[in-house]
Amino acid sequence: MSEEIKKIVLAYSGGLDTSVILTWLKETYGCPVVAYAADLGQGDEVEGIREKALNTGADDVVVDDLKEEFVRDFVWPALRANAVYESTYLLGTSLARPLIARGQVEVARRVGADAVSHGATGKGNDQVRFELAFMALEPGLKIIAPWRIWDFKGREDLMDYARSRNIPVPVTKKKPYSSDRNLLHISFEGGILEDTWAEPPEDMFVLSVSPESAPDHPEYVEIAFERGNPVSVNGEALSPAGLLARLNEMGGKNGIGRIDMVENRYVGMKSRGVYETPGGTILRTAHIAMESITVDREVMHIRDGLIPRYSDMIYNGYWFSPEREMLQALIDQTQKTVSGVVRLKLYKGNCIVVGRMSRNSLYDPDFATFEEDAVYRQADAEGFIRLNGLRLKIARLLKREVPG
Repeated sequence: MSEEIKKIVLAYSGGLDTSVILTWLKETYGCPVVAYAADLGQGDEVEGIREKALNTGADDVVVDDLKEEFVRDFVWPALRANAVYESTYLLGTSLARPLIARGQVEVARRVGADAVSHGATGKGNDQVRFELAFMALEPGLKIIAPWRIWDFKGREDLMDYARSRNIPVPVTKKKPYSSDRNLLHISFEGGILEDTWAEPPEDMFVLSVSPESAPDHPEYVEIAFERGNPVSVNGEALSPAGLLARLNEMGGKNGIGRIDMVENRYVGMKSRGVYETPGGTILRTAHIAMESITVDREVMHIRDGLIPRYSDMIYNGYWFSPEREMLQALIDQTQKTVSGVVRLKLYKGNCIVVGRMSRNSLYDPDFATFEEDAVYRQADAEGFIRLNGLRLKIARLLKREVPG
């Protein structure tokens, strides 16, 4: 490569792609490469990752435990907004990428690296998410995206390269799909899932049982919120990561949180994704229920109108943008009263709200009752309806006066 690079920080997962990329970067640029791995709740995928990177040729390895930071500073803000992309996707991967990118930038500053690299392909969303974050946080860093510049065409080429360089990639049965996991979700795409008519195989799922295999009796759970953030489960105070992990377990065993969608990627093509988000599904349902009794009607409706735009920003990689920060400030203002407890029933893939209470509740049975009360005169409704219907009457009358 003509571009001179002194040191690179690579987002490293330990899989085939980033293992090959690590070696390829060293051969291509002839400089030290620091492997950066962020633990966002991938489970055993992180085990042995330091040794694997060193055995592959990394000059240094940084493994960051970011589980609490991920949930507290990325998942919870999105939850406060009830964020969902195209009415379905709870943004698990979209929320993880900016945090990984931020970690890379911090390491690059610390070790004096002048470049960062990632393993995202040239067709997906992740390349955009990583690189927009790099640009927003450290504009002077050079960005290396191997999939956009090398000659490899696919996985078989990478396997051949790995064998030729003795890269320690474990020989396993090839999965007919790709997956990405963190504390919020696990996603599956590609391979057999590219046929939109084919039902995902049951043995693919990791975090949840099928609704048919879930227990035949419901499980109840109570979730407490403070200013829009979940703080306890069944009366037990938990850290953000601990709370989400607990609900993942409860939701998973009750078959909750599976979705199968065809989404619109930011780069312009459609893609089928299958997701498991058990804890996130429970929390979004509970949060909406908590807001229903604690947030003013007009405030809620204005905020709800902004959810698609806010979710698009996250999905498209604009977490570190002024517009996302502006909307976040507005959203967080709406959460000052969102405190209380929601009770839900989990049963065979269903997450059903069965109770909610709050010291800030705007619901008063004395006002809502059909019996006589002191604050509402039913006769007043006639004038309210007549005034709101006036424009409709005028429009109809004018139509009748116009010939034809």
